[in-house]
Amino acid sequence: MATDFDRDEFISSFEAAVEQKDKAASLGVELARGNVKRLFLVGCGAPNRAMSVVKYWIERVAKELEVQLCFPAELVNQDPPKLDKETLVILGSHSGTTPETVRAAEFLRDKPCTTVGITQRADAPLAKAVDHFLLYGESQHGYFAMYIVLQALVGSILKELEGWMLHDEVMPSLNALPTALADAIEVSEDRAIEESRIYKDDRILYLVGSGPCHSTAYVFGVCVLMEMQWMHCHPIEAAEFFHGPFEIVDETMPLILLLGEDPSRPEAERVVRFCKKYTERLMIYDSADFEMPGISKEVRPLVAPFVLQAALDHLAQHLAVWHNHPLSTRRYMWKTEY
Repeated sequence: MATDFDRDEFISSFEAAVEQKDKAASLGVELARGNVKRLFLVGCGAPNRAMSVVKYWIERVAKELEVQLCFPAELVNQDPPKLDKETLVILGSHSGTTPETVRAAEFLRDKPCTTVGITQRADAPLAKAVDHFLLYGESQHGYFAMYIVLQALVGSILKELEGWMLHDEVMPSLNALPTALADAIEVSEDRAIEESRIYKDDRILYLVGSGPCHSTAYVFGVCVLMEMQWMHCHPIEAAEFFHGPFEIVDETMPLILLLGEDPSRPEAERVVRFCKKYTERLMIYDSADFEMPGISKEVRPLVAPFVLQAALDHLAQHLAVWHNHPLSTRRYMWKTEY
């Protein structure tokens, strides 16, 4: 039950993002020199989770730069007073039409803060509502493409304001990321076939990740399996696993456990050790198992959550075949008022 994967098409779909990353980095330098003291990262769904990975590393390295991650509706509802001239707001939407995100961008027009939108097309409402926009072109893989542009933008700001010299290694590694993602998909195909067969009849699934890899658990669980397969999934932060969630573990419960290479890895390893004692129904994905050619050792922890997401990609496709439920099927989204 193999699924088609066009490696060349996949890699070429990131050409615009890779090209745009240099513009993003230049814009970051320009904005940082304009006295930026804080960042607001604003998005729904997968864009929000890509931003949460970047937020993790900002908090890891920044001594002065503040950062907040917001859902756009909550940003508007809260109307925080820190939306001042020293604040940069970065908004992301794959379609550029996400109602809450566009509304937030329009809401910010009357604020003294600076806004940057990241999306596919210049004619999208989001691009028209912000001070600056960055485009990654038409893509079926916007989660990864947006990250490439976002990381370049934020990395240059960190270098300018915080002396984050790893940015100089991040930029060439971003060039290599599409190939690393394609490799992860290909080498995970056999296990995707087998795991989809084993778990096709399960309708409840828990996903555990630590630190930035919790974002992978969220995207795959919520934005893929819940949205696209109507499965009951729950992403769990490994640092919270032993404060309630571990009580659901028994020999019947399937779990996906995600391990990255960031400082939070020991929390995920602790979860793995516990779960191995009480169930064999585990799918363990470890970023250390992937070669990631062209990505430096120091940059691997930053991109690991996205490599793991790519590795999980075909598992969802195979489950969709078993379930006779195409990933494009929706019950409410884009079909009803909500």
